[in-house]
Amino acid sequence: MIRFDNRHPTPESLRGAILALGNFDGFHRGHQAVVGEAIGWAREAGRPAIVATFDPHPVRLFKPDAEPFRLTTLDQREELFAQAGADAMLVLHFDAAMAAMPAGDWIEHMLVRHLGALGVVTGEDFTFGKGRGGNPYVLREIGARFGLSGRTVAAVSDGEGVISSSRIREALKAGDCETAARLLTRPFAIRSTVLHGDKLGRVIGFPTANLEMGAYLRPRYGVYAVTGRLPDGRVVPGAANMGVRPQFEPPKELLEPHFFDFSGDLYGREIEVAFHRFLRPEAKFDSLDALTVQIAADCDRARELLAGLG
Repeated sequence: MIRFDNRHPTPESLRGAILALGNFDGFHRGHQAVVGEAIGWAREAGRPAIVATFDPHPVRLFKPDAEPFRLTTLDQREELFAQAGADAMLVLHFDAAMAAMPAGDWIEHMLVRHLGALGVVTGEDFTFGKGRGGNPYVLREIGARFGLSGRTVAAVSDGEGVISSSRIREALKAGDCETAARLLTRPFAIRSTVLHGDKLGRVIGFPTANLEMGAYLRPRYGVYAVTGRLPDGRVVPGAANMGVRPQFEPPKELLEPHFFDFSGDLYGREIEVAFHRFLRPEAKFDSLDALTVQIAADCDRARELLAGLG
């Protein structure tokens, strides 16, 4: 998998490619349909398949104070695109200059001249260019003047409506890991570097890895059954608290997974934690002993649930 940025020249080996164009945050079932169409087209034409994604997300430019909402990092998207069969990931650096570029210029200068794309696949609701003046129809009409072909993929729906990142975010905010996983085709997972903490978990017999959430969407605060993918590739079960730790002062937002039957030093290492089931809301207890009893019960329940998933 090749990863490149629109601010630099396109590698010669990737010119003439078929491009899947969108945000693709989360890479849910609808996104997978768009990317799958582009990859299939590329294979038929004997061309490279590129997946383009925006970073920063356009919302961040227009609403810089928006709450964190990302479902994936660039590194996670790169892995997901590679697993789908793409040859490269193009990171479109969304800034004021890109936002101000008219749709026609976007097609001519970005897609045709800079990338040398042969074909572009988008979802039917995709918009681009200044004032969102571009859409799949504009892309096909203007692109044809330059020998650029366009295809559109219809939205993917289930029994509850169109599958979208918004639906996934709402599910996670409600603690509904099952719905989020069904729409994503995998559990929602955060990837972050383990930080040093106050070591209180170790004192009460439940050591945790302390992770900041960064730009990720915040799922419902509470305790979850989780799995962790460690730096060596092992996947281990656990229970995690997501929230501000009301038992302790001062409040500090963290994701704190405790992995069962694991002992090792993870400080400074990057791990990925997948959310499988919501167990209970975050709570403050009358004593540290009461908290310890509840954590033990949470871990027992998480073990049961995760064993059932296996």
